[in-house]
Amino acid sequence: MKTPANDNDHKTSTAASPAVWLAEGQSSQRDMLASLQTLKNHADTSFNIIASHRHNRPEIFEFADSVYREPSTSTAENDEQAVLASVEPLMPRWQFVLEQAQKNKVKVLLTGRNGIDYEAHREAFDAAGIRLLTGAASVAALEVIDDKFAFMQQCHEHDIPVAEAWRFDNIAELEALLATYGHQPLCVKPVTGIFAQGFWRLDLAKNDGEQYDSFEHLYFTEEKKINTAQFINAYANSVMVQERPIPMLLMPYLSGQEYSIDVVCEYGEVLAAVTRYKTGKIQHIGYEQAVMDVVIPLIKAFGCDGIVSVQTKADDDGQHRVLEINSRPSGGIDYTTHSGVDLTQVGFAYWLGLTDKPILADIAQQITPCQVRSIMIGVKVEEDITE
Repeated sequence: MKTPANDNDHKTSTAASPAVWLAEGQSSQRDMLASLQTLKNHADTSFNIIASHRHNRPEIFEFADSVYREPSTSTAENDEQAVLASVEPLMPRWQFVLEQAQKNKVKVLLTGRNGIDYEAHREAFDAAGIRLLTGAASVAALEVIDDKFAFMQQCHEHDIPVAEAWRFDNIAELEALLATYGHQPLCVKPVTGIFAQGFWRLDLAKNDGEQYDSFEHLYFTEEKKINTAQFINAYANSVMVQERPIPMLLMPYLSGQEYSIDVVCEYGEVLAAVTRYKTGKIQHIGYEQAVMDVVIPLIKAFGCDGIVSVQTKADDDGQHRVLEINSRPSGGIDYTTHSGVDLTQVGFAYWLGLTDKPILADIAQQITPCQVRSIMIGVKVEEDITE
């Protein structure tokens, strides 16, 4: 289902113009579309901006010239898919997007949250002349990035400073690991997951021997702290875990500063990047060379391609260690605009052929360190909009 959006606002859009397509993302699709509209308004060459999502998201679609509803087949989306069935036949998401992209002369496609689905069919997109941006250049690389344990093992193979981790799949393995490594501050998180889902700090090796209060994790939920005995009990007696085993990692808890790094990259080469760290509610935006000294070889080792985000954290000695790569833009990529370097515009201006290939050293010189506070805004939607 195609719906033109904001036709009156985008007078330069024509059917003959090349297009850029942003498929459903995790949390930054709207901000990136807004950046692309700004780029378009200042570009000498016209291009169309297309967005797609499996849900009706008017707050996202308002920044696109044309929008599509992506087919979806998961159980959770069956009701919505039934609505779509009368409009378009069910087909794989990648195939639907490819067919529409060809009709719309799409030159660049950022896949967002479903990168592996698209990556498996890279040859078809290449044959159509579409620059596919999935976060890496192979299914194997994306699968390793998504598996935090496999990812950390591969970092070790490339001598990249990375957080240590030990995998457990049952209570016996967890208790054995705690017996071996319980002398130090520890944390747990799932092998796969996003948005800190399943991450908890355990109260082992506290200097004063004090345990986290048994109610603390239910009251101060943002602190992500849990009494170790309670975690063990919950994990051991969980029906959810028994019915659907969740591979987990036990890790040393690193005490240093955590950084998020937004990266524009091409086949393992960093073209542009902005680093940021958070204190309280404030994001500190800049370019920290010590962090980038870890990020640059990391991006090369995994052949990252597109716009990705990296998380690092310093250990007790100040060494920045990699926590993970997210093979898609971060929810905070829009913060980069305040530094004087809009990474969305930098990347897409290049991939659309509007500018020359970015040079990291030049981009770093253009960054003005700043502080940013995120605020919440409301968007009016129609009464029949549901999630």
